[in-house]
Amino acid sequence: MTTKERYRLLVEWFDANMPDATTELHFDNPYQLLVAVILSAQCTDKRINQVTPALFEAYPTAEAMAAATTDDIYEYIKSVSYPNNKSRSLLGMARTLVEDFGGEVPSDIDSLMRLPGVGRKTANVILSVVFGKAAMAVDTHVFRVSERIGLTTGSKNPLQTERTLMQYLPEDKVARAHHWLILHGRYVCKARRPDCLDCAIKAICRYYQKNG
Repeated sequence: MTTKERYRLLVEWFDANMPDATTELHFDNPYQLLVAVILSAQCTDKRINQVTPALFEAYPTAEAMAAATTDDIYEYIKSVSYPNNKSRSLLGMARTLVEDFGGEVPSDIDSLMRLPGVGRKTANVILSVVFGKAAMAVDTHVFRVSERIGLTTGSKNPLQTERTLMQYLPEDKVARAHHWLILHGRYVCKARRPDCLDCAIKAICRYYQKNG
């Protein structure tokens, strides 16, 4: 099977079976999603969704969060991973949003990556989910699943994976493909023990062909 065939079959299956895939984080506006994605690093979406309602009520805007302290923010997020670091990131992000962007989440990757706590993955999530751009956020699930299935070969880092995925995926499928791969990695193609027997795309999977 060629790489192009594998991509084509993968897109066809997910397009038919998961056409409305999107983030599992709960949010009502770009600011809330940005906060949630920063918090979600090395933490489950389920935990983040438990924490953010009270946080958003206390700080409904970037201006409100910018007026807080790290200790204030910490009290709302202390149950997530690395709460001290994330408290500093959230406060810095909010203050930069207010000072440099009028409190509005920017829509280009360079501006987004100027915000404390925002790396390339987080920026790409915002670009794809909020602004509908063809941006591929590569987290641990996307990195692992892409290599297992055979969408990438020997990727050394997330940026290399991102570039390969962007090369082969149709532009209008990129944003959803990010969620396809995340959800597949979260519920089927798990890190320690992939559930190959119940996997609907094992026929096109390089890992299954070698180990199934």
